[in-house]
Amino acid sequence: MNTLRTAMLLAAMTALFMGVGFLIGGSGGMMIALLIAAGTNLFSYWNADKMVLSMNHAVEVDEKNAPEYYAIVQALAKQAGLPMPRTYLIDSPQPNAFATGRNPQNAAVAASTGLLQRLTHEEVAAVMAHELAHVQHRDTLTMTIVATFAGAISMLGNFAFFLGGNRDNNNPFGFVGVLAAMIVAPFAAMIVQMAVSRTREYEADRRGAEICGHPLWLASALDKIARGAERIPNSDAERNPAMAHLFIINPLHGERMDSLFSTHPSTENRIAALQAMAREMGDGASQATQRQAPAQADEQQQAGPWGKRATPEPATEPSPGKPNPWGRNPTGPKGRWS
Repeated sequence: MNTLRTAMLLAAMTALFMGVGFLIGGSGGMMIALLIAAGTNLFSYWNADKMVLSMNHAVEVDEKNAPEYYAIVQALAKQAGLPMPRTYLIDSPQPNAFATGRNPQNAAVAASTGLLQRLTHEEVAAVMAHELAHVQHRDTLTMTIVATFAGAISMLGNFAFFLGGNRDNNNPFGFVGVLAAMIVAPFAAMIVQMAVSRTREYEADRRGAEICGHPLWLASALDKIARGAERIPNSDAERNPAMAHLFIINPLHGERMDSLFSTHPSTENRIAALQAMAREMGDGASQATQRQAPAQADEQQQAGPWGKRATPEPATEPSPGKPNPWGRNPTGPKGRWS
């Protein structure tokens, strides 16, 4: 079913791309857009995950230079029956995370240092379980392709005026067509992103809660991430807004999460669904935890995920693994998921 949905999505995005080409350059522009769309499809399938990781300046880590973060993902992947994905860290103070990759065998998960520093160990585990749920549902290919196409369509719309200004370009709609391409194309791409992302987030929330076993861990994490995203900008996401739907929470600074045209469903609705799931599961321990969260104190004063100090003690010996890109272990001492 996911394969069919991905094929239908590719067809829809290709048709949208060709429509923009027709509005800009008539039949010639449509054929050029078709060729570009075919190339984009091939590129997206094989390389979109690498591009998304690169655009977010994600750095791959392993069990030697990020042992606790790696151990969390490893334990959850085993719990879900998935191959171990590649693990990445993003040096960003905004708490957030995403998954990418064309299939579970070539998947990658990425978490920001802000996520690891601001959330508890259990909340981090719940977030990574959510991302692994996307991998298990094979959402990562679809969502990454949508990000690539949306970016390309938006860029084409931005250049529509310059590309469609020639009277000899066989554009049957003239300036009206160019104007429509400039306005309608990015809007249509956003609608497709919204349709793809919103339902998948609810499904990933449920499956992620099943993987980690505690729905309210994820509910508490979503609350903290949403409040953090409202206050802390993510410069990479701001420069590339077409990637916003990849993240567990909309990373665009100042965006209301319950907006009609948001790529994500309302955080409050997601939390309510997880709370209902916890009641169904009889997760008493999680419910007791939820009564204490979300915390009312300023997050700047909150304890780190593994104690009051989020900065761990320096390692006694240099690690022989991959170099730590920030000169420290951003994941803290061992916790229950290690």
